[in-house]
Order: sequence, then structure tokens, then C-alpha cells
Amino acid sequence: MKIFYSPKCLEYSQPGHPESPERVRGTYEYLEQKGYGFTSPRPCTDEDILLAHSQILLDSVRKEKFFDFDTPLFPGIFDIAKLSAGSAIGAAMHCLTTGENAFSLMRPPGHHATRGNLGGFCYLNNIAIASLKAKEKVGKVAIVDFDCHHGNGTEDILHGKKDFLYLSLHQSPLYPGTGLRSGENCINYPLPAGTTPNEYLSAFQDGLQQVEEFNPDVLAISAGFDTYKLDPITSLTLEKDTYRKIGTMLADLKKPAFAILEGGYSRDLPECVYQFLTGLEE
Repeated sequence: MKIFYSPKCLEYSQPGHPESPERVRGTYEYLEQKGYGFTSPRPCTDEDILLAHSQILLDSVRKEKFFDFDTPLFPGIFDIAKLSAGSAIGAAMHCLTTGENAFSLMRPPGHHATRGNLGGFCYLNNIAIASLKAKEKVGKVAIVDFDCHHGNGTEDILHGKKDFLYLSLHQSPLYPGTGLRSGENCINYPLPAGTTPNEYLSAFQDGLQQVEEFNPDVLAISAGFDTYKLDPITSLTLEKDTYRKIGTMLADLKKPAFAILEGGYSRDLPECVYQFLTGLEE
């Protein structure tokens, strides 16, 4: 498993904000103890960003001229966001050129950034940018999003694109309030608060059957761990070993796969990520 990581992604923070550098720092240290190696990513280009986003959004982040309560303005955030998106691209390219799975352990996350707007802790949509970049080399891409929040940005960017399939399982009602129904190439499973691991995995298996029928050339995975039972801002009940099962179910599709970190705000995030990576390698 190739893991892309740079300590530069730890260089911004806001006191009390759940999307903190500690979540990634702790995960990096835990995976290092488990024997994983790490590769430094390169930033994406403006051209890469424009595959998914408008020029207006790119300019607003570059010039640090935006306001979003959940997505604060930090000096230098554009460069860090470009590195996070570039890390996702690096994971995708490694996966496609070697057939090996890859994981981007970076922040900020991305799946709430729409074509024209940032939001939800996300400045650029890492998974969408990397998936559109991957499409330059393959026929079909499936994006599987198991973050607790609906990836409204990913759906906004990829909706109606026939060579893409987007699958999201998410708590509802919950921010951002989208993903209540499926449409065209976007398959949504809104799940109530308190959904159990068995109920979740049953819905996940149902969704993966549709991914299998789509028969993608590569799997792009938005790996969010805020479905965990002790996450402070959500209300699903997954256990640590549920993520190993999720990884195994994805591996059973027998497709090249790359994953990127989205949400996950509990102190158990490092072990949840480790369980997922272990399952994906199986």
C-alpha cells in the first residue's frame, strides 16, 4: 500500500475546529508504527483544478477572498489545498500505473466542494479532481463515498457524466442536507441516525452490486470515518472492525483502487483508518 503524506498539511488550524491537524498527525504516527512507508506528494496544477472547478472558485481560494463559517480562511491555504488535491492525483496515478492500491493521508478533505463553491471544511474537491484526471487514462471510474456526510460537491461535479458512477452512503438528516434520492449516475443511500453496523454493511453491499454492474476500470474511494460510533459530530454506530469489512468488500471487487481521507473526528481515527487499509489490502 502506497501512502501519500506531507507534514505541510498540518500547518493550518483553528482552535475548536473538528478538522484539526491532530487527526492526521495521529494517523500518520499510528500507521508509521504499523510499518507503513510514506511518499511525498506534489501539488496539483491550476489545469487539474479546472477539470472540476470554475475559474471563479480557483481565484477566490488563491486570492484568499472567500467567507464560509465552517471552512475558514487561513494564510497559504491555497498551496495546502493544491498539495492535498495533488496527493489524491498521485494516489490515482500510482494505482493506474502499477495496479497497486494507494491512499492519500492529507487534509483538507474535499467532497463538499462543488464546481463553484467551497464549504464543509473543503476548499478543492480532491476525489473529483483525481477521478477526472484518472479518466484521461481509463474508460470508466466509480467513486465510492462512505463518509457520514453526503458528498454534495462530488455529485455536483460528476452528475450526468456517463463514464462515472457515484455511490454515497450517508446519515440523513445531516449536513449538507443533500443526497436524499438517486438520479442518473449518482446512487444515494440516506441512512437514519443510529444505523447499526449490520444495517450499514447490508446497504453497502447493495450499493457495491451496482458498482460491480457498472464494471469500472478503477475505484476512487472517499474514505470518511465519521460513521464511527464515537465520532463527536455524527450519529451512526460503526465499530472499528466495520472499516476492515468495508475495505474487504471493496477489495472483493478486484479493481485497482485508490482512497483519500475525508472526515473522521474521533480520537480513534488512526485505528479506524488502519482497519480500512488492512481490509483493502486483503
